Amino acid sequence: MKSLYIKFTVYTIGIMILSGIIAFILSNVYYQQYLKPQNDLKNAGIGKEMAGFIEEHPEVGIDEYLKHAASAGYQFYLVDGKTDEGKFFGAPYRDKNLDPSAVREVLDGDTYHGMREFPDKTFVTGFFANELSNTIGVPLDHDGKRYALFLRPDIKLLFNEMHLLFGWLLILTLCLSILFVIIGTRFLIKPISKLTEATHSLARGNYEVEVDRGRRDEIGQLASSFHRMSTQLGQLDEVRKEFISNVSHDIQSPLSNIKGYTNLLGSEHLSAEEKNHYISIMNGEIDRLSNLTRQLLLLASLDRNEDVLKEETFNVSKQLKERISQYQWVISEKGIMLGYSLPDQEISGDPVLLGTVWDNLLSNAIKYNRPNGTIDVSVESRGGIVSILFKDTGIGLSEWEKERVFDRFYRADTSRTKTVEGTGLGLSIVSTIIHLHGGTIHLDSKKGKGSTFTVNLPLKQ
Repeated sequence: MKSLYIKFTVYTIGIMILSGIIAFILSNVYYQQYLKPQNDLKNAGIGKEMAGFIEEHPEVGIDEYLKHAASAGYQFYLVDGKTDEGKFFGAPYRDKNLDPSAVREVLDGDTYHGMREFPDKTFVTGFFANELSNTIGVPLDHDGKRYALFLRPDIKLLFNEMHLLFGWLLILTLCLSILFVIIGTRFLIKPISKLTEATHSLARGNYEVEVDRGRRDEIGQLASSFHRMSTQLGQLDEVRKEFISNVSHDIQSPLSNIKGYTNLLGSEHLSAEEKNHYISIMNGEIDRLSNLTRQLLLLASLDRNEDVLKEETFNVSKQLKERISQYQWVISEKGIMLGYSLPDQEISGDPVLLGTVWDNLLSNAIKYNRPNGTIDVSVESRGGIVSILFKDTGIGLSEWEKERVFDRFYRADTSRTKTVEGTGLGLSIVSTIIHLHGGTIHLDSKKGKGSTFTVNLPLKQ
C-alpha cells in the first residue's frame, strides 16, 4: 500500500465504517436509555385504552375487536383467567415463550412491561424482536371474566416498506460514498502526483518545471512554494556554474602567465634587467593567486559560520582612522582629496572581520575614483544604529550593475577589469560579514556620478 491514492481511499472508507459503528453504538445507547422506556409507556397506554374500550362496550365481541385491531397493525395474545387458555390474533410471534408469572401478574391487575424489561441487546433486537416476552400486558374484564391481554405493534406490517426503503437507502449511501471517495481522492491526489513528478524532474536537473499554482488552498500554496524553490535552485545552479567558471579563469590566467614567463627565463639571451622584470611579474601573479586563495578560504569560513565571529567592544572610529592612514600614500599618489568625520564611537563586533570590510570599501573607493576626485568617510549614530558611510566621486554603477555588485566574482564592467586588478570577491565578503553582525549594507550609486556605501550595524549594549 505504497500509493498515497490507495492509502487515502482506504483510510477514508475505514473512517466511514468506523463512524458508522460508533454512530450505531451511540444510537443504541440512546434507544436503550430513552426511546425504549418511551416506547413501553406509549404501548402500555394503547393497551389500557383498548382494554378500557372493551370494558365500556360489553356488546362488542372481544375476539372480533382484537381481529380488527390486529389488521390495523398489532399482534395480540389473550389469556383466559379461568381456563388459562390463550389465543393469538394477528401475525404469529416468532418466539411464543412467556413466563407464567407474567400472566399471573397481569391477571392480578398489574401491567406487564415486557418491552421495558427486554434484555439490553442490540438496537435491532431490542426494537424489532418479535417475541411474546417483548410485549405489554394489561388486565381486561369482559363479560364477567378476567383476561390478560398482551400486545405489541406488528413491525413487519407497519414498516415492511420502510425496511426495504431504509435497506436500499443504506446500500446506495455506502456504494455512492465509496464511489465518490474514490473519485474525489483521485481529484485531490492528482496535483500532489504532479508535484511528485515535478520533484523527480527537479532532481534530474530540470529547474524549469511548471506546476499548477492557480489553486487557492494548501496544495496551491505548496505548488507556489515549490515553484519559488525550483526558481531559486536554478539561480543557485547558475551562480554555481558561474562561480566555478570564474574561479577556473582567475586561477588559470595567473598560472598561464607564470608558466609563460618561466619559459622565458630559460632563455640564455635575457639580460639581468629583463629577468628581474619577469620575476617581478611572476611574483605579482603569485600574490594574486595567494590573495584569491585567502578570500576563497574566508568566504568558505563565513558561509559555514564556524564561530568565525570573535566579538569584542572596540572604537570603530579609531579603527577607521588607522585604515585611512595606511592608504594615505595611495590616496596622495592619485591626487584624491579624502575627508572624514569620525567622532568616537564604540561598537561590539569582530574587529578583524570589520577591518576587512573597511579595507574593501576604502580600496574600492580609491581604485574606481577619478583623478583628483574626493572620498568622504563618516560615522553616525542614531536610534541604536551606527552608520558608517563611504562616499566617492568615482565612475559609479548603473541600476543593473547595482543589483549584482555583491555577487561573487562579479565585476561591474569589463572596462574596469582592464585597468584594475581584483578578484570580484571583495564586496561579497563585505556583505557576508555585515550580515553575520546582524547589520545591513546599502549602495546608492549613479553612473558617472559616484557611489555611497552605507553600513548599518546595531549598537549592542
